[in-house]
Amino acid sequence: MSASTRTGATRTADISKQLLHALSNGEVQSATLTECLAIDQAMLARVVFPSLTPRDLAAIDEACKLGVLKRMAGMGAILWSALGADGLAQCLGHSADMVRGWACFMIGLQPEMDTGARLAAIRPLADDAHFGVREWAWMAVRPNLVQELPDSLAQLQRWAQEPSDRLRRFASEVLRPRGVWCAHIPALKREPEQALPLLSALSAHSSPYVQDSVANWLNDAAKDQPDWVRGVCSRWLQGSPAESTRRICQRALRNLK
Repeated sequence: MSASTRTGATRTADISKQLLHALSNGEVQSATLTECLAIDQAMLARVVFPSLTPRDLAAIDEACKLGVLKRMAGMGAILWSALGADGLAQCLGHSADMVRGWACFMIGLQPEMDTGARLAAIRPLADDAHFGVREWAWMAVRPNLVQELPDSLAQLQRWAQEPSDRLRRFASEVLRPRGVWCAHIPALKREPEQALPLLSALSAHSSPYVQDSVANWLNDAAKDQPDWVRGVCSRWLQGSPAESTRRICQRALRNLK
């Protein structure tokens, strides 16, 4: 079966050598998390950037021995140092999802960017058609946004009004108090009410993709501030709430008795 006709439905968790080779050469996009994590990033870097120096390639080989997030951050740092803005542009426009994932971390690792500039840079990746790129996008910039938490929350509230469900979901997902595969945010564990304007803007959203993120945000908060989460849901459910709001609250409260 050719790459153009292959679909996620035909792929299995048992990745064939042929598929792994195609993934690691950037010939097809990953269709599952299993496929994404199986990609040989060292091989892929050699295919995409054949001009990398032996020193750069040695650093990449070392980075690929690390856990997944450190591996991605390492790739981003190496590629930015070696290739700069031209390398970032090439990653942004590449057809392979993993390569666009490297672009996320190249953006996340630029210390001179302020919050607005970083969000503008990550925007196309947060709105990417591929599920994996969207996950790399929030993971890559989360540490930066946490450092500027009040400004980040204010700017993300505007993202909560975007037409794109992907951008709205990013606005909620990126600052979850206990996000997946990332460090917790102590300030939001102590005072989750800082994010209430952002969450309230999404409290009746019609997309389950967004609903699930808002519910998971509140479920995170409930582990530290259960009474606050109960109060939020109680207020949202007053009157005649939308079915989407009911679903969010039901999922948000799922671990509370």
